[in-house]
Amino acid sequence: MKGRNLGWLLLGTLFSSAAWAESKYNLTQGVTDVSHEVYDLHMLVLYICTVIGVIVFGAIFWSMFFHRKSKGHVAATFHESTKVEILWTVIPIFILVAMAVPATKTLIDIENNEDSDLTIQVTGSQWKWHYRYFDKDVEFYSVLSTPKEQWDNLSGAGAEKGENYLLEVDKPLVIPTNKKVRFLITSDDVIHSWWVAAFAVKQDAVPGFINEAWTIVNEPGVYRGQCAELCGKDHGYMPIVVEALPESEYDAWLEEQRLAAIAAAEAEKASLAAMMTMDELMALGETTYVTYCAACHQANGLGLPPTFPALKGSPIAVGDISEHINIVVNGKAGTGMQGFGKQLTLKELAAVVTYERNAWGNNTGDAVQTADVKAAAGM
Repeated sequence: MKGRNLGWLLLGTLFSSAAWAESKYNLTQGVTDVSHEVYDLHMLVLYICTVIGVIVFGAIFWSMFFHRKSKGHVAATFHESTKVEILWTVIPIFILVAMAVPATKTLIDIENNEDSDLTIQVTGSQWKWHYRYFDKDVEFYSVLSTPKEQWDNLSGAGAEKGENYLLEVDKPLVIPTNKKVRFLITSDDVIHSWWVAAFAVKQDAVPGFINEAWTIVNEPGVYRGQCAELCGKDHGYMPIVVEALPESEYDAWLEEQRLAAIAAAEAEKASLAAMMTMDELMALGETTYVTYCAACHQANGLGLPPTFPALKGSPIAVGDISEHINIVVNGKAGTGMQGFGKQLTLKELAAVVTYERNAWGNNTGDAVQTADVKAAAGM
């Protein structure tokens, strides 16, 4: 009797939606209506497959145990059965239809990008995300902010990992709640994949193509995701952070971005007339280089040839200044070198070029100023 009760208890747990939803081994429910549809579809298919598995394997084991040769049973010698063939053709058709109807409805909902309230272009780059808000004059890069000391364990003495290790960025994507946000997803180098599980959004970012996705987040909060496509050596350092704000707070954030852009533009103009000393350029250049360049070219400037060439003694770093500036600002087509013209300020660009031309024994003595960057890159 106890065994039978235990069996019913286990069966009840198996088919309990609450138990599955709380399990860390199951698909998460997410925070949007579409993510709930996906979860419900997943559970429906799981239940159907579980029932089929129990019936089929139950019949197999029952037949093997109760009709085994040792009990004197002799195998049947029939050749075919039209009724059985009809049954095992018709029943699967009904099962497939039962799964296809809700699946089709969910897929249609996922692909319905009409009547969006806000459109954001999402561009993947090795290894960061660029967000541009249509008609809002707001765009920025979102870069991993986990300190390098936490994930650089080559020395075996990595720093203690934080709560959101490798899932934190300097500038999160900010969207309003209860508004339909449409994403136009692309890439400017290799294939990436923009994936936020809580939204049930996972869309490839393909160079030269634009894929679409959308979401409506009902509750304010911070939601995290990652690039889900193997996009290069730092694929694991390309997180996604989305902050959903109430509409009033979102509007205030937009105004902050507008004022910050105006202030940045004024600072850029002022920097054109200012002259930085070599010490100032080298200090800022080292900080900028470690943050944005060292992952590929290494802190010691030796790079990872042939994909990421060395800068120490490089013809670029000790050669023509204009060519050096142009590569840093605009990148180099056909290589992993991305342009940093939109990501860094003129002051940071001037400083990092100066640093690369004078670090690791390059010692060119060149002190690049912001006006030099603007002139050489045509900015």
